[in-house]
Amino acid sequence: MKDKLQFYINGSWVDSESNEKIEVINPANEEIIGHVTAGTKGDIDRAVAAAFQAFSSFQYTSKEERIELLNNIISEYENRYDDFVQAITEEMGAPLWLSEKAQASTGIKNIHETLDALKDYQFEKPEGDYTLIREPIGVIGMITPWNWPMNQITTKVSAALAAGCTMVLKPSEISPYCAMLLAEVFDAAGVPDGVFNVVNGYGPTVGAALSEHPDVAMMSFTGSTRAGIAVAQASAVSVKRVHQELGGKSSNIILDDVADIEKSVKGGAGHCFLNSGQSCNAPTKMLVSAANYAKAVEVAVATANATTVGDPKGEFRLGPIANKAQYEKVLRLIEIGIEEGATLVAGGTEKPEGCKKGYYVKPTVFANVTNDMTIAKEEIFGPVLCILKYENEDEAIQIANDTEYGLAGYIQGEIGHAQEVAKKIRAGQITINGGARGSAAPFGGYKASGNGREHGVHGIDECLETKAIIIPIA
Repeated sequence: MKDKLQFYINGSWVDSESNEKIEVINPANEEIIGHVTAGTKGDIDRAVAAAFQAFSSFQYTSKEERIELLNNIISEYENRYDDFVQAITEEMGAPLWLSEKAQASTGIKNIHETLDALKDYQFEKPEGDYTLIREPIGVIGMITPWNWPMNQITTKVSAALAAGCTMVLKPSEISPYCAMLLAEVFDAAGVPDGVFNVVNGYGPTVGAALSEHPDVAMMSFTGSTRAGIAVAQASAVSVKRVHQELGGKSSNIILDDVADIEKSVKGGAGHCFLNSGQSCNAPTKMLVSAANYAKAVEVAVATANATTVGDPKGEFRLGPIANKAQYEKVLRLIEIGIEEGATLVAGGTEKPEGCKKGYYVKPTVFANVTNDMTIAKEEIFGPVLCILKYENEDEAIQIANDTEYGLAGYIQGEIGHAQEVAKKIRAGQITINGGARGSAAPFGGYKASGNGREHGVHGIDECLETKAIIIPIA
């Protein structure tokens, strides 16, 4: 059993004020694998005080010093890579292949992106009669989710370090071990005391205390829209900056001029199911013309039925849903889809064969979905694909935009045509023909999907204040 009961504050592992323990559950077998401590407002106060004190000197470190620090972190991360892989698989159920090739690897990728952006970043430059100064905002409070733990944490912390900020991290209590490992990595890499601090706990206590704290200059939150609103409301008292990456309900439009309908549908369905559907930018709504609809349903069903589900330490494509509450939510929404008249053509609420214990959900496909159905509107966050029919391109665009969210979108078709359609979709990132997210491309949403952008230079920008120093013209 892995009990990690201390917090990393001011460069040391320290005891909490609290004796309350949080169980960490392996979603593959529903067994307790360890505990972390549920922190308190007092623990947050200590962590923020350490970060605030460290900021007084860290803000003045040179670009070269921060580059060296990020390089050291990358080296130490690589030394502990297998530990990250194992932790991710155990605490949130990602298959080992996914933990190794995507979950853990995004940590290094994100730091490299930030490092590359930092090398060319201009913190000071003349602009006519003034000098433009970009300087670190201060202490950043960070709250991260359980679904892509290292991706979200390293995106935030690498940008903060590059900018010269200090930070306090509250990771998800569902997948906390990755953050504890990262603290060990940062300690070994020589990150100065107080620059990086970790406090575990629940959102309504630790998260709220962090958001409300007057010495926190910015909150960076990734999670549900509901929780993001709570963070923003708590932060408003001290008028701090709030960066939010929230929920999504992304459409995947299959245009009639798509080169290979079978390949596009198979790829889109596979992307929807990846990580057991637990990605905020997953293409969960497939929009297909009437002419191609039957073929699309056929291919999606075949893809779902061919996608294996089972023990994340075995040879399976998908593992379990990461926690019981989310598992029950996914099953409930599948039932609602059936009740509202969508046609269940693959998957459903029964557990996959051989999965008696654990939070496993079959890859599920609904046909004959209309955009007023609950499953077409709500973020399911499970391996559930909804296929909707459109009569013409304008209707497809209207359906894609008829959502409270605006995080991502996907288009399959002739490249020029697809680019024109992409310009009409109200979302922060549009992917055409299955392309991967480009290096350092900005990531963030419109509408209820949040505000601000992460990755590369865009992530550094979020952590800086802008100052103009005006000089007289002779």
